[in-house]
Amino acid sequence: MLDAAFWGLIQGLTEFLPISSSGHLVLVPAALNREGPELAVSAVLHLGTLISLLVYFRTEVNEIIRFTSSGRRLLRLIILGTIPAVVLGLAFRGPIGTLNNAPRAVAVCLFSAGILLSVISRFQSGSGLIANASSRDALIMGFGQALALIPGVTRSGLIIGAGTVRSLDLYEAARFAFLLGIPAIAGAGSIEFINLAQKGTDIGIEVSVGIAVAAVVGYISIATLLRVIRSSGLRPFGLYCIATGALCFFLV
Repeated sequence: MLDAAFWGLIQGLTEFLPISSSGHLVLVPAALNREGPELAVSAVLHLGTLISLLVYFRTEVNEIIRFTSSGRRLLRLIILGTIPAVVLGLAFRGPIGTLNNAPRAVAVCLFSAGILLSVISRFQSGSGLIANASSRDALIMGFGQALALIPGVTRSGLIIGAGTVRSLDLYEAARFAFLLGIPAIAGAGSIEFINLAQKGTDIGIEVSVGIAVAAVVGYISIATLLRVIRSSGLRPFGLYCIATGALCFFLV
């Protein structure tokens, strides 16, 4: 149960902060010289972070469910932003999966993502709102999410960075990064949850504890990032990724 809580903590902390949850779920166990969670369990832990998203952005989710004019527009942008990840994920699922067994390669990816975030942080953010974002904006930010299928590459960081390049306000880009994560996280978590159930695997109280911890910590992480990004931007997270990637390269 403590293990489940620990991995839920890692998942909740790193899913939304732009420091790569998939990278940390590979690098942390490698650095500690211990077994990490199984890939299926890692995916199921995403259900915890999905809960935190749905609760934190309940107003936007309600608008989508009620199919209001703003909800329809937001839904269209989310669908467009999801397409690149679906296409690239299906096309490169095998090669991407092998990186989960290559901690040093993941460390290099995290280090490289940190450099990219540091460069992007030099761009002057605009004042554009998601409500006024174009289809091209959504697709470009969606491509950032697709690149983050690679372990060690931060999903929220690249989406926010892409939004900044497209002259969106940092806070607005961060909001869209979270909302764009809903279908991706729901899809990955639900598929693995169903797979485990079909295999007759007992989810058990341990995994349930992990999901609960991921939900609580994920909610706190969302609130923290939205507050910090207004004052500090992406630079602190870029520096963290550079330092952690370099350290883990030598530790693993």
